[in-house]
Amino acid sequence: MQRVLIIGSSGAGKSTLAAALAKKTGLPLIHLDAEYWNPGWVPTPDEAWHAKVKELAARDSWIMEGNYSGTFSVRMPRADTIILTTRPRWLCLLRAILRSIRYYGHTRPDMSEGCPERFDLDFYKWVWNFPIRTKARVDHAMATISAHALHIIIASDREADAFLERHDVVPD
Repeated sequence: MQRVLIIGSSGAGKSTLAAALAKKTGLPLIHLDAEYWNPGWVPTPDEAWHAKVKELAARDSWIMEGNYSGTFSVRMPRADTIILTTRPRWLCLLRAILRSIRYYGHTRPDMSEGCPERFDLDFYKWVWNFPIRTKARVDHAMATISAHALHIIIASDREADAFLERHDVVPD
């Protein structure tokens, strides 16, 4: 396990799992939101974004957390392990709202500086609609682009804790 891709809905525990796994394994952690967003919530232009993701994915080892399904074709072939975090959509939405309350006006640890947390109805709609809009694309990519990788589905905090208990050795 040298290149781990963690994907799933916002609020499903991707960032938390990625940070804990990086701490346990010593693998470098990449939060894609921190790479994509520029100060003031300005997105990275498409051409520059794809070049950046290609550069990040080319590294020897990493834990890369974030969806950005438009870059699956770059990241998934490089991943040896893909973890899909799933939770009920109501829980993902609740966690996203609670995260907004917790960090409101401040930058989250997994986000770019200059992108303070805010209440964003469009984002909450995106979270709610993730299973409808994105899940089929994720399933297709996992079955095709990343068929070579180990696939792990983590559907609860208890499963995440059990997974972390099994991965506490710094890799060679």
